[in-house]
Amino acid sequence: MGVLIIEDDATMREVLAFQVGEVAPDVEVAVDGQAGLDAFDPARHAVVITDLKMPKVDGMTVLRKVLERAPEALVVVTTAFGDVAVAVEAMKAGAFDFIAKPFDREHLRSVIRKALSVTALRTRVTELEATLDWGERSLVYSSARMGQAVTTIDRVAGSDATILLTGESGTGKELLARRIHARSPRRSGPFVAVNCGAIPRELLESELFGHARGAFTGAMKEHKGRFEVANRGTLFLDEIGEMPVDLQPKLLRVLESGTVDVLGRERPQPVDVRIVAATNRDLAAEGAAGRFRSDLYFRLAVIEVRIPPLRERPEDVPVLVEHFLSKWGGGRRIHVAPDAMTMLRTAPWTGNVRELENAVRRFCLLADGDEIGGDLVAEALRLTSGVPVAGAGIVLPAGGVSLRDLERQVILKALQMNGFNQSRTAKFLRVPRHILLYRMKKYGIEAGEGEP
Repeated sequence: MGVLIIEDDATMREVLAFQVGEVAPDVEVAVDGQAGLDAFDPARHAVVITDLKMPKVDGMTVLRKVLERAPEALVVVTTAFGDVAVAVEAMKAGAFDFIAKPFDREHLRSVIRKALSVTALRTRVTELEATLDWGERSLVYSSARMGQAVTTIDRVAGSDATILLTGESGTGKELLARRIHARSPRRSGPFVAVNCGAIPRELLESELFGHARGAFTGAMKEHKGRFEVANRGTLFLDEIGEMPVDLQPKLLRVLESGTVDVLGRERPQPVDVRIVAATNRDLAAEGAAGRFRSDLYFRLAVIEVRIPPLRERPEDVPVLVEHFLSKWGGGRRIHVAPDAMTMLRTAPWTGNVRELENAVRRFCLLADGDEIGGDLVAEALRLTSGVPVAGAGIVLPAGGVSLRDLERQVILKALQMNGFNQSRTAKFLRVPRHILLYRMKKYGIEAGEGEP
């Protein structure tokens, strides 16, 4: 994977290209923000270095658009020494790191080495994930309703039938898609996931089907679509109900013919891909309303499996809570008080398993000692749901609550848990150390605060 440098100053661009080239195997340059966005290819550019102040398209816009196309991309921003505050804003917006000009050569090399190491580690993790049965390892449930869905999935996983997973957001549809792949004859092939609702319309066609070099203005390199990348494996089309209507016939053609029409190529490209799709919409109703092609729906729903929401299977809550306590407890033996567990079982969980995991993670940060009590759960549920919690006797204050105070409390609690060791605390909170330092300064948190 290579590095794309976006810099409008010719001298600086040449210096960056030379010095980055000493540690990166493949370096490309672009003369301004728009040229950089046109050249950026997620399949080739793992790291992007962009100046923040550029004409036409500035670095913050480049950062935002790159991360929209490829959330896994690592963006390093460069800026004049006096504009460090702007660089900090870029970090908050998702930049991997920043380098102030004039930069130290060894510091630049160190930042790029670190970014490339992260990319290499991610690649290795992806390779290892492909060899593991993640559906078996990560799927936690005890309810009969979830068991019925899993039984159906296991029964059809060995076939090549197209499967449509339906259910609310956060119910675990991607985990089930991975289970299907892991239990299929394609398990040694790639599992490729695409969120159709997260990619802009003008990019989704190219991401799915690919394009040849010169197919359109700015297409300087050939780009393999996800269908080709997933050849001999499984392609998971998440949020398929968000796919624009004008792209749906092209997907239907792939399902019917087993070939992909790559933009700019004369002949269709044969692909051998098993499709698993997922949606939180009623595609039959969407078809009746003209928002989704009925013929595509029938092609996708050869096997349709509904994943029940968490509120319909409250018996899964305790086993999920135990699983997430083990995951986020930091090695502590944390338990949930009986009254707190009752609240968790009866909560609406509109965000389903994803919301429950986030709640347990907060409890681990805020709990005094090793018990999660009813007061803590009631307050957290009240803040997230905006409704009274059954049995808690708590009403949301008319004057509102302070998100700033809540975030300060979480950071302070995490620091106390880790003996005010900033590196351990940053790792615990899963943020870079400089972000933790920024937040400590922002909230006026001093070392040792709150300790006896």
